[in-house]
Amino acid sequence: MTTQVFGHKSPDTDSTGSPIIWAWYLNEIKGEAAKPVLLGEPNTEAAFVLTRWNLDKPEIISDVAEGAPVVIVDTNNPAELPASINSADIRAIIDHHKLVGGLETKGPIDITVRPLACTATIMLDLMGDDAAKMPEAMKGAALSCILSDTLEFRSPTTTAHDKAVAEKLAADLGVSIPDYAAELFAAKSDVSAFSDAELIRMDSKEYEVGGTKFRVSVLETTAPSIPLDRKASLMESFKTVCAEDGCDEVLLFVVDIIKEEATLLVPNDLVKTVAEKSFGASVSGDTVVLPGIMSRKKQIIPNLKV
Repeated sequence: MTTQVFGHKSPDTDSTGSPIIWAWYLNEIKGEAAKPVLLGEPNTEAAFVLTRWNLDKPEIISDVAEGAPVVIVDTNNPAELPASINSADIRAIIDHHKLVGGLETKGPIDITVRPLACTATIMLDLMGDDAAKMPEAMKGAALSCILSDTLEFRSPTTTAHDKAVAEKLAADLGVSIPDYAAELFAAKSDVSAFSDAELIRMDSKEYEVGGTKFRVSVLETTAPSIPLDRKASLMESFKTVCAEDGCDEVLLFVVDIIKEEATLLVPNDLVKTVAEKSFGASVSGDTVVLPGIMSRKKQIIPNLKV
């Protein structure tokens, strides 16, 4: 059977590009039938990457069949995966997030979880010398993943190794990192066509803190005024999203890539308390600016308190 390779729901660039890269590796280097799939529509930046490097958009699936061989990348959280994931035959996990627990496998598997900024960096390490055999499109996808996840090395998750791998890929491709990153972030920032609910779910993960179920959403942008001008309707849409998704509250952080800060929307006293307890912020209105906050994985999720 063909192995399906996929990342988390609401695919960003890493969860779109990494399945493509690893499926290429399994097919072309390991001789194993594999195909990348997505668990939702790719965001605007990921869609740009597919077009820029002439990559086919993977098929979008809603669930997995019982016993189907799968490789999970860029997550190990069952809440971000198909409902039937534990009935599938999970063959491997490649990730750079904290362990959540809850996944079940049919037997011992290869699990690689490393403290790097990007799944694609880990994949190139696992490939070893075979990474040099990647065609231009795969190298372009890998470079895109790293620049996206590190916010062009601005994110505190960035390691020297992520940067070195990205610089080597850029040199191989003859690409200027600042110029290409600007293209990526322009695509990421173009969210005017999306509904409020789509924006809230675009880059979003579910976490429970102190018995409260949060949908923690991040919008990384070089044009924060675009989503912030919609703050009233966005906060009104929090209620609908929570009702539909079974969560208690939405935390929406608008990350300004250039200023290296996040603005948290504060619709009520619960979120005000979260901002004050988690980030030591002083909240006086319906938004609060959090200087230096850029990473959900490293700075937001570990600090959340209610």
